[in-house]
Amino acid sequence: MRYLVDDVGAAIDFYTRQLGFAVRMSAAPAFADVTRGHLRLLLSGPASSAGRAMPDGTKPGPGGWNRIHLIVGDIAAEVTRLRAAGVPFRSDIVTGPGGQQIVLDDPSGNPVELFQPAGR
Repeated sequence: MRYLVDDVGAAIDFYTRQLGFAVRMSAAPAFADVTRGHLRLLLSGPASSAGRAMPDGTKPGPGGWNRIHLIVGDIAAEVTRLRAAGVPFRSDIVTGPGGQQIVLDDPSGNPVELFQPAGR
């Protein structure tokens, strides 16, 4: 998965310190490759090839609603920890038949979903 980010260094810091990713490769300020388990996330800054304008002049940017989905063991504890660190959330915890979820934003406004399956 690739996320466009405004600041690759800030994104690396957020994903490693707040969400437990490891840096696989960094070419900051243009690009970084981070992993968490089997998830590989490419962080592309404005100076990366993915950040270049399209032929019609449209510039790619962060945001939207497509998101990575991270399974957690205790969603309430994760939300408390992340809120204390100043991480912004788009919603409160939502409970459904499959479990609980909440959506937060990375430093560039890309969404990340934390999910605790039912029965955990």
